[in-house]
Amino acid sequence: MTDTVGFIGLGVLGSAIAENLVSGGLKVVGFDISETARRDAANVGVTLVDTPEAVTRAADIVFTCLPNAAALTQAMNGPGGLLHVAAPGQIIVEMSTLALADKMAFADACIAAKRSPVDCPVSGNRIMALKRKLTAFFSGQEADYQRLQPLLAMTCSKSHYVGAFGNGSKIKFCGNILNLVHNAVAAEAMVLAIKSGIDPKLFHEVISGSGSSSAMFEVRGALMVDEDYQKEGMNFSVPIKDARIISDHAAEMFCPLPIYQVALQNYYAAVAQGHGMEDAAAVCKIMEQAANASRQGSGAASSNDARADDGPSDPQT
Repeated sequence: MTDTVGFIGLGVLGSAIAENLVSGGLKVVGFDISETARRDAANVGVTLVDTPEAVTRAADIVFTCLPNAAALTQAMNGPGGLLHVAAPGQIIVEMSTLALADKMAFADACIAAKRSPVDCPVSGNRIMALKRKLTAFFSGQEADYQRLQPLLAMTCSKSHYVGAFGNGSKIKFCGNILNLVHNAVAAEAMVLAIKSGIDPKLFHEVISGSGSSSAMFEVRGALMVDEDYQKEGMNFSVPIKDARIISDHAAEMFCPLPIYQVALQNYYAAVAQGHGMEDAAAVCKIMEQAANASRQGSGAASSNDARADDGPSDPQT
């Protein structure tokens, strides 16, 4: 196994993955355009360089985890880009969620430069990454997967080889639908519990681990209980960016996504109400406002009683 890897894109998720690789005993040579990201990465042991080209010179395995296709193109082909230096056989592991066309353009550029491209998005957020509970969807050459498995194990509880390049992204799109819907419905259930006079902490405890639970309910439900939306796992900008990619892909497949699209409206409302840079668990807050739910002890029950007084008196209705 290699003892040095490169990492380009040290943002919310990338920095957590890089930190795990450092903790696993690797030297991580990293680059990011953000000074804040660079400072935070240095604090967890990442060795910073000034260009992606310098990352290429330092490592024969490079991970990229970037916010959009333009950032990936810049890292690969811009001034001081990864591909400006000959490095035949270098493996470049692309972990971002991007449109398939952008992933394939990345693969073509790698192959032309005699690099080995990997499409390996991950499921999970920063909180899960720091707990080494990500799931990786690795697509590309199976030999590369065998080589990289020990590295993936440093930050993922599960990794899967899913076949030809691009399959990882296709699975990630489908998985992201589940993530968003699970998070939204977790908030919906939490708000009904609050509105019914149930303590949210109690509700979270008794549902977690039951047949009604999900990973999103257990991870983000805890943030909903504490209203701890500044403890960011993944802010709203990421799922909303991904929603455009997923919706376009589904349209190309003529595949309707009605439940996903309904759940997505709550995310738009959360951003419109000023929660865009908070964790996506804050969708619970806008649902509480919509339901006029109170967390003040018996207030939730009282609010519910007042609402019931205006409705039908026949309990069978």
